[in-house]
Amino acid sequence: MEISPVPISTCSKENQQIYQEWFNYADSDGDGRITGSDAIKFFALSNLLRPDLKKVWAIADSKRQGFLGFGEFIIAMQLVSLAQAGQSITQDLSSSEIDLINLRAPTMTGLDALLAKKRSLKTNESDSNGSSHSQPSPASGWFSSKSSKKISLSSVTSIVDGLKRLYIQKLKPLEVTYRFNDFVSPLLTNSDFDCKPMVMLLGQYSTGKTTFIKHLLQSSYPGAHIGPEPTTDRFVVVMSGPDERSIPGNTVAVQADMPFSGLTTFGTAFLSKFQCSQMPHPLLEHITFVDTPGVLSGEKQRTQRAYDFTGVTSWFAAKCDLILLLFDPHKLDVSDEFKRVIYSLRGHDDKIRVVLNKADQVDTQQLMRVYGALMWSLGKVLNTPEVMRVYIGSFNDKPANDVATGPIGKELFEKEQEDLLADLKDIPKKACDRRINEFVKRARAAKIHAYIISHLKKEMPAMMGKAKTQQRLIDNLEDEFVKVQREFHLPPGDFPNAEHFRETLSGYNIDKFEKLKPKMIQAVDDMLGYDIPDLLKNFRNPYD
Repeated sequence: MEISPVPISTCSKENQQIYQEWFNYADSDGDGRITGSDAIKFFALSNLLRPDLKKVWAIADSKRQGFLGFGEFIIAMQLVSLAQAGQSITQDLSSSEIDLINLRAPTMTGLDALLAKKRSLKTNESDSNGSSHSQPSPASGWFSSKSSKKISLSSVTSIVDGLKRLYIQKLKPLEVTYRFNDFVSPLLTNSDFDCKPMVMLLGQYSTGKTTFIKHLLQSSYPGAHIGPEPTTDRFVVVMSGPDERSIPGNTVAVQADMPFSGLTTFGTAFLSKFQCSQMPHPLLEHITFVDTPGVLSGEKQRTQRAYDFTGVTSWFAAKCDLILLLFDPHKLDVSDEFKRVIYSLRGHDDKIRVVLNKADQVDTQQLMRVYGALMWSLGKVLNTPEVMRVYIGSFNDKPANDVATGPIGKELFEKEQEDLLADLKDIPKKACDRRINEFVKRARAAKIHAYIISHLKKEMPAMMGKAKTQQRLIDNLEDEFVKVQREFHLPPGDFPNAEHFRETLSGYNIDKFEKLKPKMIQAVDDMLGYDIPDLLKNFRNPYD
């Protein structure tokens, strides 16, 4: 399964060396990123028309990050070369008939003279100060420094950098003041912004979750167990790495370059059932998979889990870009635990896709009935008027069972598989948009949380009867939510789950909470109303 428009390997070694020198020249601040302003100066040397350059940028920056890395720069140069030769610029370079390996580098007017000038300057500089090094992206150090420190706008070279800056300067102070991290979600770290998009697979045991990942990777991964009994007894994150290895959960949770530090709140009992499997694979360079333990059907078995399974799936759901619910024709019932898990996905409905796996085990007539039964089961759990998208197929490496399905079934499975793969291919392209969406969602939740906490603090008496008032507020939390909603004209659907909030609140002394700080709320409102739109405007296609 190919995801990038064209891999670097389609460029000859000779051209890669040329492009590397060009890239270093175009990258004015040496941070490994060519921003829109860098591109306008450099691409002008190609003498192509503006509409052509607009297409080149749009295809090269398909993830809409607002900058080009070296891989994207090579794609841009290949497109420029094709445009100069009079060919049309199309999205799908890899499947076109063009011999990309032997494609000549584009003609860039006056570039040789500019490079020669730079080389002579560099020689003089290295004679006087020794060798010079390119600086890494400054964003990685922002989270370790004091949050009050001002981050200059010039150090922001991508949309994600811009979100990091806004989070540290405007949203994080509000979250810390009103303890948002204790009630709703841990504070964000650098790796939460930089992590690859994630796909989580959920389902009852033996519905083919691990096999599905193996089918996409076309190989096994470290720690994969497959069998008819409940085999995957742990959460396994399958991600890209230099070699094949399994990292235990406690180690993963403390690694700064991984976005899993928030899982420490679920304790050692969970972390011992969590692991990360790393392996080098082209698909894993774009997507990370989360394989989950099979959801159990019996209430007795569920109580034997030593950690909050629903809480963990809910945590992953907030981080994931796509959630696949897997069913098979012989396991259509939605157990109590599965029902709780699906309820915990509320607010992430747009990420959920349903997969009816192993569909070649029944014939066409039975499949029709199975599909109807599945929709009926889901209708009782997912309280939405919209119909959930269901992909039907047999997602494993074996050929479809033609005897059961017949020619109609085979054609149907192929089309459904293509649709699902297209959905997965879109994930990296939409990752940046999704990140903005999740960031805005978080900012709204933090604002409502601040209103609730400050309202509870305001209701506390100055001197006598504090304990009694606290108990009354906790018992009547729903009524307090309604008061906050009316006072600040907030949508009722944005409020947290009262039962969960009550549970967390009972461990705190409400009197120690902060009063409402309008300046902090105003800063978040300005961020949502002005800063984020400005950020998107600054990093859109420079030729728009």
